[in-house]
Amino acid sequence: MSQRVGDFLLERLRLWGVQRVFGYPGDGINGIVGAFGRAKNDPAFVQVRHEEMAAFMACAHAKFTGETGVCLATSGPGAIHLLNGLYDAKADHQPVVAIVGQQKRASLGGDFQQEVDLHALFKDVAHEYVQEIVTPAQARHVIDRAMRIAHDQRTVTCVIVPNDVQDLPAVDVPPRVHGTVRSGAIRDGVRLGPRHIVPSDDELDAAAEVLNAGNRVAMLVGAGALGAGARVIDVANRLEAGVAKALLGKAVIPDTLPWVTGAIGLLGTQPSWELMNECDTLLMIGSAFPYAEFLPEEGQARGVQIDIDPRMLSLRYPMDVAMVGDARATLEALLPRLHVRHNDDWRQQIQERVARWWRVMDRRAASDARPINPQRVFRELSQQLPDNAIVTADSGTAANWYARDVQLREGMMGSLSGGLASMGAAMPYALAAKMAHPTRVVIALEGDGAMQMNGINELITLSNLWQTWDDPRLAVLVLNNGDLNEVTWEQRAQEGDPRFAVSQSLPPFDYAAYARQLGLGGIRVEDPNDLGAAWREAFTADRPVVLDVVTDPNVPPIPPHITMQMFRHYTGALLSGDSEAVGVARASMRETWESIASRWEK
Repeated sequence: MSQRVGDFLLERLRLWGVQRVFGYPGDGINGIVGAFGRAKNDPAFVQVRHEEMAAFMACAHAKFTGETGVCLATSGPGAIHLLNGLYDAKADHQPVVAIVGQQKRASLGGDFQQEVDLHALFKDVAHEYVQEIVTPAQARHVIDRAMRIAHDQRTVTCVIVPNDVQDLPAVDVPPRVHGTVRSGAIRDGVRLGPRHIVPSDDELDAAAEVLNAGNRVAMLVGAGALGAGARVIDVANRLEAGVAKALLGKAVIPDTLPWVTGAIGLLGTQPSWELMNECDTLLMIGSAFPYAEFLPEEGQARGVQIDIDPRMLSLRYPMDVAMVGDARATLEALLPRLHVRHNDDWRQQIQERVARWWRVMDRRAASDARPINPQRVFRELSQQLPDNAIVTADSGTAANWYARDVQLREGMMGSLSGGLASMGAAMPYALAAKMAHPTRVVIALEGDGAMQMNGINELITLSNLWQTWDDPRLAVLVLNNGDLNEVTWEQRAQEGDPRFAVSQSLPPFDYAAYARQLGLGGIRVEDPNDLGAAWREAFTADRPVVLDVVTDPNVPPIPPHITMQMFRHYTGALLSGDSEAVGVARASMRETWESIASRWEK
């Protein structure tokens, strides 16, 4: 039998270097699924439990490899399910191609079963390119453009394929007649790399003038600086600057450097807050950090920004020099223009504050809780992280503790749902990371809310895949506190409302026992003294392990700066009948005391 459109589509993806496609089958894509079988699963079809997870995995694949992620779903409900994961990719500027089925062409417009206007559905999330293949001669250029645009624009594109088209004879080379297009893919063996764009000499000179004139330079790095860590360190040392990190940029440079102030924002650190409020110059690299109130006050600092996307320039802070450029190449061109400094008072002050902050973190983690302080869970993890580990975190208080308590070292990777801040991303992120890097240890950090939302189901996927990996170690941490904890704290601090148990309480579930039922390792931890041994067991196990850690929901994720309005809301909530008021007040006083006591330590 001659090659069909479904076969040609997979062949074209292979030409673009696609090694795996994350998806879920359905009759709207039967012709493509059949092609996977005829191609002997090359590229590999990774079956997930829900299409949303396929899109999350495609986004994570892009984050952890630098390649374009691909996901596949059937028509109608399958296509709809992809949206949340695709918006995650769009918000974090990751290249993802979504391939979705559609009903037969002759039925369209007839209110047929599972008929959805897919162009309208995807026009926002994949607005750079949404195209339907209605004739075999289109397949070549539609796939080529979807892959090329996704990579070039670091965005989501979508290809719609009616199920009857999938089984039509393929057209490898469109006829050389008017009205046809003959596109090209990448050359064999050549992968698309980042765009090495460097600003003009005039722009670089202007940026250097601003930076050289500053006495107290602060740097903020984001995901756009990943891969440029060595140059970030060089520039920071030349300027004697402190470096704060947006969450997606946590792995740009090690947290262990003494002048790295850590995360910024509501999940950030006190040294980052002080860095931004006392600097006279700001250098922002590859970051779309959204909370402008955590940046310098307008007029306080002169600013220089480097970003590959001109749409992001001077968006969060009015910059004196805003340059379009690749982070590493631009910093390399900028470095020779920067003066060597000989007065390190600013850097010394930063380092003293960072050292004090880590003392605060250690003291907070060691303080009593009922039964386990979640900060201690993350501090224990930080001390035992294997070299080259990959860490994924979910939205919620897990992201707070990941941001503040986990110290990523050189060579480690980490990510979470940044711009969208969606619950449910840690497990699919971890699975995609492990498939891309099977010899590296991967850790997923989840709250029990995200685990019940979809993480439990993806443990089934994990149980189906782990025996194919060269190194089976993948640890899943569940913060088992019976509460949708992040929202509970937001209700108190932002709205002034007491905890509303009907919306916040979670049904009890034994995550460790469930993991063991699936053939995975399962460890339940109820005593803080058992944490170290539990992490060691997970990192030496012969299979993936779920750590079901019973934690105290009343330990507050205190932001680096508390406004008077937040304080009034918080105290008002506790005085308005909050069922956990006594425990919350006790934990809050302990956290505050540890911050004060750390200042007396040497």
